[in-house]
Order: sequence, then C-alpha cells, then structure tokens
Amino acid sequence: MKQALAQAVEWYVRLHDSAATEVTRAEWQAWLQSDPLHAKAWDRVEALRQRLSLAPDGYAAATLETARQQRRAALKTLAVLLGVGVTGWGSYRASPLSADYSTSVGQRKRTTLPDGSSLVLDTDTRVDVQFDSYKRLIVLRQGAILVETAKDARRLSVQTAEGEIEALGTRFTVRQNDRLTQVSVEAHAVAVRPRLASGQSIRAEAGQAVSFSAASVGPLRLANAQGSAWTRGMLVAVDWRLDDLLVELSRYRHGFLGCSPDIAGLRLSGTFLLDDTEGALANLEDSLPVQVRRLTRYWVRVEARAV
Repeated sequence: MKQALAQAVEWYVRLHDSAATEVTRAEWQAWLQSDPLHAKAWDRVEALRQRLSLAPDGYAAATLETARQQRRAALKTLAVLLGVGVTGWGSYRASPLSADYSTSVGQRKRTTLPDGSSLVLDTDTRVDVQFDSYKRLIVLRQGAILVETAKDARRLSVQTAEGEIEALGTRFTVRQNDRLTQVSVEAHAVAVRPRLASGQSIRAEAGQAVSFSAASVGPLRLANAQGSAWTRGMLVAVDWRLDDLLVELSRYRHGFLGCSPDIAGLRLSGTFLLDDTEGALANLEDSLPVQVRRLTRYWVRVEARAV
C-alpha cells in the first residue's frame, strides 16, 4: 500500500502541474484502473485534498503549482502527510543505501576517495565511485558535490545524467538539477561534454561557471558568490529573488517551503546559515515586508505582511 500511496502522490502533483496535458490525464486513468490498490491510494489523496481545502487560502494550490524546482519538496511533503513515511517513500525512489556515498536532507559530508581526492557531498546527494587501473569516475546520481582532485596519472571525470565533466587538475562543484547540470570551477579548469552532442566540448576556467543539458552547453559565465559556500554551511545571496532563495533553502529541510506569487519577485542579499533555516526565515521577516505562516512544521509559506 505504501508504494501505491507514493505513486498516488506523484500522480496528484503531475495532474495539478500547469504542464499537465490530456495525455497525462489518460496515463493517470490507466494507472488508476490497473490495480484496486491504486484506487484506494487515490481515495487517500483525495481525502487529504479535502482537509487541505480547509487550510488558509493558497496553501494547497501553491504547493501543487510549484514549478519544477520545488516539485520534489511537494512530493515529499504530501508523502509525509499521507503517512507514506520515510520507508515507503524511500522504496519508491532509489535508496541512498544503494549509493557508495550519500547524504540525507540537511546533511553535508566530506570524504577522501581512494586516490586521495577530496569529495564533499551537499544535502540529499547520492554518488557512486568507479576507480580502476585506467580511470577515476565519480557518478553523481542526485544532489551536488565539490571535488578537489589529487595528482594521479589516471583521468578523473564526473558523470551526470546530462554528460561528463573532465577534471583538468582542479577544484570544482557539480550540481544535478532536473535535466540540467551546473558546473562552477574554483581552480584550474574542466572540460564539459554533453551526452547527446557528439564531439561538442567546452573548457571552463577558474572563476567560470556553465550549465548544460544532454544535448547542448550553455554560455560560459562568471561563477556566482554562492559557489562552494554550502561546504562551509552558508548560503550567499546577492540580489536574489525571494522565491529563488526559498527554493534553495528548501533543499536543506523537509517538507514544503514557498511563497505567495505577489512577493516572489522581492529582491534581497545576505548570508544565511544552512543549518538554521528557521533562523533564515526569521531574518526574512525582519528585513522584508513579509510574514511566515505555518500549516505544520512541514508546510511553510512566506506571505506579504498584513497591514
């Protein structure tokens, strides 16, 4: 039943996404009718929807309409409220226990690889490492890492869903987003190669950053102030939108964290402690015309302060 509930949560978010189509609805109907347990799980989701309709205006809609970046937060929150729990949800997703190195939400971890290279894992990250006589391969399954390479005759590269980043004697960060990989170079250089663009490669030097999909590489740009600040437990924002800041903070806590659309574009700068997201929210209330409303500890929304 727990797996069916996890799947029902996924379908609920997909159906309420602004990108949902008639094809999406047809696929949902096929899933619903394929197993009696699916119908029972869907009834549980509908019951939750009824409960949420009694909550302050906009909570449910804001969560279900969060764009791609907050999708996982919405899924996890609904799973918790439905009672799927960590075990049930983990059986639906790839288990961190199957990775060579992993972190949970809010955790960061530093480790030394067999070749002496340093690897730092950000929150909710999974990594596999494949070293042999000819190569050193780090496979980033999820999350973000910082790599500081040790001298070794073997080639070292990081593989993501979108392609490969070859280290050229360097220190750099890699983040796996939804269908996009972000790379920021702090020392020396890397070569970026998209998986589906045969022969295409771009070199990023220290102080530069680049994003790429499986088919193409975006333009080189200056690395932002955040860089590897997360390895020191800090989030550095320089003229960020409020909604972007909350997306980033939400990666370090369980549940849903978002804001109402009317204040999403507020700009702010500052340094926030990733281990104290509640303190960061309190700082927002002190510095912006906003207030934090909590339905539960897992369901938090920033709204315009009442006049």
